[in-house]
Amino acid sequence: MSEVTAPMGGKIIEVKVQVGDTVHENDEVIILEAMKMELPIVATASGTVKEIKCKKGDAVEAEAVLLVLE
Repeated sequence: MSEVTAPMGGKIIEVKVQVGDTVHENDEVIILEAMKMELPIVATASGTVKEIKCKKGDAVEAEAVLLVLE
């Protein structure tokens, strides 16, 4: 099991995956807006999306778990 975390605080502007989707390491899974920039968040490992812990518009803190892969 692997967790994808936010590298810094910001606002979720897009979630590009759904529960059950298969992703590969370094695939873009979430777009985070931080410091007026769009920051793509990538999968830390290959696997299946087990749980999404954020949604579009959510404000997140640095190191917050955004999704869980298995």
